[in-house]
Amino acid sequence: MGGKNEKPTFTRMKTGESTASSPHAQVMPLAFIRALEKRLVLQLKDFFLTMQEFFFFSVRAFMAFPKMIRYWRDVFDQATICGTDSIPIVLVSAISIGALLAIEVGNLLEDFGAKTMLGRSTALTVIRELGPLLMGLMLSARFGSRNGAELGAMQISEQIDALRAFGTDPIAKLVMPRLVAALIMFLPLTALSDFAGLQSAAYMAEHYHRIDPGIFWNAVYPRLVAKDFVVGFLKAPVFAIIITLVSSFNGFSARGGTAGVGRSTIKGIVVSSGLVLIANFYVSKIVLENM
Repeated sequence: MGGKNEKPTFTRMKTGESTASSPHAQVMPLAFIRALEKRLVLQLKDFFLTMQEFFFFSVRAFMAFPKMIRYWRDVFDQATICGTDSIPIVLVSAISIGALLAIEVGNLLEDFGAKTMLGRSTALTVIRELGPLLMGLMLSARFGSRNGAELGAMQISEQIDALRAFGTDPIAKLVMPRLVAALIMFLPLTALSDFAGLQSAAYMAEHYHRIDPGIFWNAVYPRLVAKDFVVGFLKAPVFAIIITLVSSFNGFSARGGTAGVGRSTIKGIVVSSGLVLIANFYVSKIVLENM
């Protein structure tokens, strides 16, 4: 009887001793929190340092505009790359989204007996939002990825350092022509995207919803105002600046061989696409509230 009573007492004493003698269990969470805090501080410092470098990089790119005459051939080459060569992908995306929008919006309006308003709804959506946004996202993937990969490869192979050694400003030679070409070519590409989207929507309205083309276009032209075009076409230069500067900056920041080129290219595409979506919202909000 006595032996049976002593065993639990011994076990309880051992349990009490292990609980009392566990300072490491309390130190471990504190060490983890301090390590996490230190890591967050370092990441925050790195973020602000990157923003500072990007700001000075952008200022130097804009200050190089007077040298555009010297590098006019590079401007034409980049205009061909970001403009003429990008027409197929812009057309495909605009035609697809215009046709899909006409089908979906037409089905919704048919439930309310307002199918004749399909032209108005489609025109506002395409001209204000989807036309410029799709153009920006497609060129972020095509033109931005080319900038990041090309400039990243030049950075890794020390070609940019060679330009500096020969007395050439690499930003004026490599970044400024891309920025000027994007500012020039994004506007006609936006107009082309709007036109293709509206034409495909009109085609689907006629052949899918059986709406007369005259009814469709009469709901488009008389109701469009200057504000609708300002919202859409103001986004083109904003997207051009974002895509070109972000992708070029990531190319100049490439480190670590060919793997670093891949990382910088992907980072440029992701960041520029996200900023395009954010800028799309704020440009629409600012213009619609002030016009």
